[in-house]
Amino acid sequence: SNLCGFLNILEGCRQHPVQHLLYASSSSVYGANQHTPYRVQDAVDHPLSLYAATKKANEAMAHSYSHLFGIPCSGLRFFTVYGPWGRPDMSPMQFARAIAEGRPIQLFNYGRHQRDFTYIDDIVESLVRLIPLPPKANPEWNREQPDPASSHAPWRLFNIGGQRPVELTDYLALLEKHLQRKAEVELLPLQPGDVLATCADASGLDQVTGFTPRISLDEGLARFITWFHEYYPHLDQEAMRVNGHVPAHQRRAV
Repeated sequence: SNLCGFLNILEGCRQHPVQHLLYASSSSVYGANQHTPYRVQDAVDHPLSLYAATKKANEAMAHSYSHLFGIPCSGLRFFTVYGPWGRPDMSPMQFARAIAEGRPIQLFNYGRHQRDFTYIDDIVESLVRLIPLPPKANPEWNREQPDPASSHAPWRLFNIGGQRPVELTDYLALLEKHLQRKAEVELLPLQPGDVLATCADASGLDQVTGFTPRISLDEGLARFITWFHEYYPHLDQEAMRVNGHVPAHQRRAV
């Protein structure tokens, strides 16, 4: 999907010119880079997963089409996006369901990973502000000392992240707080493709749009869990059956 699918998008933009192509890259491209906060000027030559390699490839593919056909392209390196209607295979949904259903949660690297969580509303706000601001060729771009985040072509990169990394154990504690249930945790060693910590330098986004992500993890998870209860009401009924109590969000004043 990331390679063939994205090539189809680029071909579509070549044959039917667009004013501005914004596409999703990922914080995963930083790979083995241990220098945080990650800057868009940092090297991304050592991806730790095939997924990260395909996202790095997307950035290169977009640049070539931007150079050859003048397509204005903005690559957006998203940092651990979460919120209502999130992907079911991502940790917020997986963890919330496991806690609600009383199933164990696996925390790799013994829960010591740090992630820069970004609430979906901040992602959308960033996109909306960027849409009317297509990139232009950087007149100061130097072929002998190239800036990895801009180009002689109308192409550029942005980090979009909360800039507040949180350890996974603290993240899980917030989920427990808003679900009002304790998690059963299984601590496991580091997986080969995992990045130890992510943290965005979103100063480029701020310079161009005057905006950076603002919603705290505590507030974002509170909103997510409110939606979660509405979308999975049967899990609340199951919790009542198993535990013999009514979740706080379902209690009525007497």
